[in-house]
Amino acid sequence: MDTRHRGRPEHPVPADVWMLVRERPIALRRSTAELAGAFTAAFGPRFVLWHTDELLFGVRDGRLVLHTLGGVDLPAPDVVCVRQMPGSMRSDRETTLLRHLERMGSTLVNPADAQLTARNKVWQVQELALAGVPVPDTLSYATAPLDGVVHSRNLRTPCVVKAVSGTKGRQVFLAREQGLLRELSGSLADGTPFLFQEYVAGSHGRALRVVVVDGEPVSAVLHTSRHGALAANIAKGGSATLCAGRHPQAEELAVRAAGALGLDIAGVDLLFAADGTFTVCEVNAVPGWRPEMTTVTPAIVACIARRLAIRGYEASPAPRPGETGPPTRPAEPREKPAAARPSTGD
Repeated sequence: MDTRHRGRPEHPVPADVWMLVRERPIALRRSTAELAGAFTAAFGPRFVLWHTDELLFGVRDGRLVLHTLGGVDLPAPDVVCVRQMPGSMRSDRETTLLRHLERMGSTLVNPADAQLTARNKVWQVQELALAGVPVPDTLSYATAPLDGVVHSRNLRTPCVVKAVSGTKGRQVFLAREQGLLRELSGSLADGTPFLFQEYVAGSHGRALRVVVVDGEPVSAVLHTSRHGALAANIAKGGSATLCAGRHPQAEELAVRAAGALGLDIAGVDLLFAADGTFTVCEVNAVPGWRPEMTTVTPAIVACIARRLAIRGYEASPAPRPGETGPPTRPAEPREKPAAARPSTGD
């Protein structure tokens, strides 16, 4: 629990909305800090931000329990906005905490199962293909030796090589021909699984990012790489141009992709196919966004407000994307366990 958004009390106080972020000392992403500020403004003392390293969880007397490191019991919050990148989650650590919160009755945005699917690019294309969402041809492996994989007759070049759980354009390579692919394989870590994906030449160095919230495309941006690089990623020096509404087919496809993966909030990256259509490159369960994408934060605040309304709060009315009015407690408070809850943080 941090103190930048609200003063830290001697004892944690009740909060209905949590934001869950990575352990310290890892800094918050700009978009996450912006969202935390918006939650503080919208929900006031009902909101708190926790780092994953501040919480303990388990079973006591046959009941699931949650504590601070200082030993204070915490009832589960109503809604948790998960802002830890799925790629950095470990199944025996952070994802276990998400599962624990769900089993205690919290509504997670995004749900734990959807987070797990999103953290694995192969799982993503499996679900997207089954839902009829267009994706590039993809090949991966379980325990086959990497040297054997790159010599497989089923592996075609040119292809894009990606780490199964990579983020921000890291560990993404273009292998234009078999010789280069085999040469490249020698520099890949055997302990890290990779996938080999069809190269969509018409989208080299550019990709469309559509942010979807509750089944609505709330913003879109065209990413363009520098110096002819393959990955059009801002983290690698690319540029971004707002383009909401300019590619309605892509926005519709992004909504379908988010729905196929069970994501309430998603950043969907789409590639430009040669025939003028689009194909889904990958889906991010914890998307970042540029400062000029001003519709995203209000849409997420509205999403959280609607989750509170579903759980028995009055919304005035429950806002749609682009609106921020927070819900209020019902006239008769719901019964909750007698336990302390935390203050806000970053």
